[in-house]
Amino acid sequence: MSDFEIRAALPEEFDAVGAVTVEAYAADGYIGDNVEDGYADQLRNAARRAEQAELVVAVDYSGEVLGSVTVVRPGTELAEISRDGELEFRMLSVTPNARGRGVGAALTAAVLERAGGIAAQRVVMSSLELMKTAHRMYERLGFTRLPERDWEPVPGIQLVAYSFEL
Repeated sequence: MSDFEIRAALPEEFDAVGAVTVEAYAADGYIGDNVEDGYADQLRNAARRAEQAELVVAVDYSGEVLGSVTVVRPGTELAEISRDGELEFRMLSVTPNARGRGVGAALTAAVLERAGGIAAQRVVMSSLELMKTAHRMYERLGFTRLPERDWEPVPGIQLVAYSFEL
């Protein structure tokens, strides 16, 4: 049994979700000079993400936000690589002090569950090429590389794509 729960984010948690997302990306050096300008602002703006997609959180039983993921449908404003029949997720983050507890895997499992609930055929996502720890987790969960959808949002920033067949 885990010491946290996975559920939809509440509006009063949006500021904490944004802060945790920025903290997680900054702790690993993924925001700063090596990513597009303003990306930290996109990560921080959880309220906007909740308007455009489904924002899912992991919270402990005291209510502390441990992590989150943004679940995106194809053709919507936040979609990057998804196509019809697919569900996409973005901005998966786990606060550094909650790592190693299965939070990232549980958030990813919640995405897969939602995909099954809408009869999606595949879940897709893209990740910075540098995020090797995350890539190992995705592969352990059954994701495979989808190299034909690798892309660069800005020159010099390489994103690699993964998929999970349902």
